[in-house]
Amino acid sequence: MKLYAAHLDLSSIANEFKIPLAFDNSVTDAAAQAHDRFSALRKDMRDIPLVTIDPKGSMDLDQAVFIDKPASGAGYIVYYAIADVAAFVEPGGVIERESLSRGQTIYLPAEPARLHPPELSEGEASLLPGVDRPAVMWTFHLDAAGEVENFHAERALVRSRARLDYEQTHQDLMKGQLHSSIALLPEVGKLRQASSLRRHAISLRLPSQSVELNDDGQYELIIEPRHEIMDYNSEISLLTGMCAGQLMAEHGVGFLRTLPAATPEAEGEFRRGIAALGYDIGEHSITEFLLSINADEPRGMAAMRLAQRLLRGADYVWLGEGEAEIHAGIGGYYAHVTAPLRRLVDRFGSEVCLALCAGEEIPQWVTDKADEVISSMRRSSQLASQVEKAVLNWLEARVLQPWVGHNFEAVVLSADQEKNKASAFLTQPPVLADVVGAPPEGHSVHVSLITADPDAREVKFAWPAD
Repeated sequence: MKLYAAHLDLSSIANEFKIPLAFDNSVTDAAAQAHDRFSALRKDMRDIPLVTIDPKGSMDLDQAVFIDKPASGAGYIVYYAIADVAAFVEPGGVIERESLSRGQTIYLPAEPARLHPPELSEGEASLLPGVDRPAVMWTFHLDAAGEVENFHAERALVRSRARLDYEQTHQDLMKGQLHSSIALLPEVGKLRQASSLRRHAISLRLPSQSVELNDDGQYELIIEPRHEIMDYNSEISLLTGMCAGQLMAEHGVGFLRTLPAATPEAEGEFRRGIAALGYDIGEHSITEFLLSINADEPRGMAAMRLAQRLLRGADYVWLGEGEAEIHAGIGGYYAHVTAPLRRLVDRFGSEVCLALCAGEEIPQWVTDKADEVISSMRRSSQLASQVEKAVLNWLEARVLQPWVGHNFEAVVLSADQEKNKASAFLTQPPVLADVVGAPPEGHSVHVSLITADPDAREVKFAWPAD
């Protein structure tokens, strides 16, 4: 979940977690002087009318897409260009060392702590429109049901035609006026969602939240709309990650993203929680249920956040001896390769896929750094999770601070009589809250806000309410 609050100072959190926001001059200088190391190896694919789709104002553009029909008219051809960051990162150089230290971009509400200097992430390596850019081009041939017939990855020179944003693209979709390069995206996106159902994948469609100052001078938590076009676009990234994971698993080498299946206890807790929210899952699978709900409204957002608890234990592994492990949330093998501007492992994973598709040896600079890459991703993923939790707790405490002593209506998701505590969901503001007291599960009750301390990042309610 991304949180936006550019007008609030959360530098204390960056300082607490020792998150570097700036880069040393040696790193920025190297980034400014970097050039395409693989220019002679690229296939000229600038004739493919790619476009990017990202949040408004984004400059770090990892992916560009074009979807076409084959000459036969049956099925689809998906072209998916990924920024070729490895082209600008010299093995053993200062940019590589810095990226191994950082692991991934850490998102703070005002400004992200980037993996790479903006000279690369928002400059030469970004798939900005109207300029030639090095890319890893994935080409997928899908059948009429959206299933993969074959795919290939290769180094290419590309030129994006347009930088689209989600809000405008949503409006275009509603008017039936999608950009010609993505006119088939809703069609393919829906087919890929049907494939997710067949795999029993768990699709988390968490909306972003922003903090806004209302007319009364008080802060509010606002759920940002999650448009269908976002989900359709995500399906192309998932498609790529699945093909990359399958390729690595078949060859027994590469960087997999893994996730164990949810325990029966976790599934039971989830089903009780959504029942408390008023949902009737009936005979539907969790996959079907999550695809059916509206994540833009508070109750749907709460259900998505409960579903996050089904996806515990994610890890990165370098394939060596033994069997490859699947990603239970995807329903198959999976690898991160689509966001190299923001995640370290994607750069290395793409290099593995390029070598396997070409029938070549994996570069030694990839295999030599494999353990270090895995270690960096584990460390930085834990940090990203801690920071996200700290930011959310701070913002919720800041928004609720003026309301200490007031009562709120809440739905009780779970309760522990022995420990005299409960978890509840407030619809306004949309908050998952800890409650002192154990009201009956599944009931709507009134709880009293007894603590809202931004410094301690603590929010606590009590039942029964005063």
